[in-house]
Amino acid sequence: MKFIVGLGNPGSRYAGTRHNVGFDVLRVLARRLTVERWRSQFEADVADGHIGREKVLLIAPTTYMNLSGRAVKSHLGFHKGIAGDILVICDDLNLPSGKLRLRGSGTAGGQKGLQNIIDLLGTTQVARLRMGIGRPPPPIDPSDYVLGKFSAEEKPLFEDSSNQAADAVELWISQGLEAAMNKFNVEPRRSE
Repeated sequence: MKFIVGLGNPGSRYAGTRHNVGFDVLRVLARRLTVERWRSQFEADVADGHIGREKVLLIAPTTYMNLSGRAVKSHLGFHKGIAGDILVICDDLNLPSGKLRLRGSGTAGGQKGLQNIIDLLGTTQVARLRMGIGRPPPPIDPSDYVLGKFSAEEKPLFEDSSNQAADAVELWISQGLEAAMNKFNVEPRRSE
């Protein structure tokens, strides 16, 4: 089983914000998997399905971002999974808007939800798919920026990026990390 973890903050107040791109990608995947219902389990909304022959569990932690590791650790323990079975999807201020970056391990790079997962699992060997949201223009505070909603101009780019991120997840599952990195660690594609 593969565990696809989308990071975000729960509740309608945070829907459509830059910090919730992980949840947005899970919604794209759920549509593709024709998920009929989500259920609440271990501090997360979860849904399962198959990508190819691989069983997948979509996990949207319902704690706030900074406590996401609790849900991930609980699901991993319950299903007897390992850190190598996880792919975390999160926002990244340090990447240009719309750019994807997939890695198999490393630091959290300032992303507190990812840091909490690393801390609670006790390993940096957790695959992560970062979606660039860009840096805010001065004088906007980064914490206000990540909790802000996408502008009308930004929405098409992030809808494209969410679909590309879902493609990257599917490729990670079907062909592995290296194939997905080779295809998706490139400049953002724009729809015509």
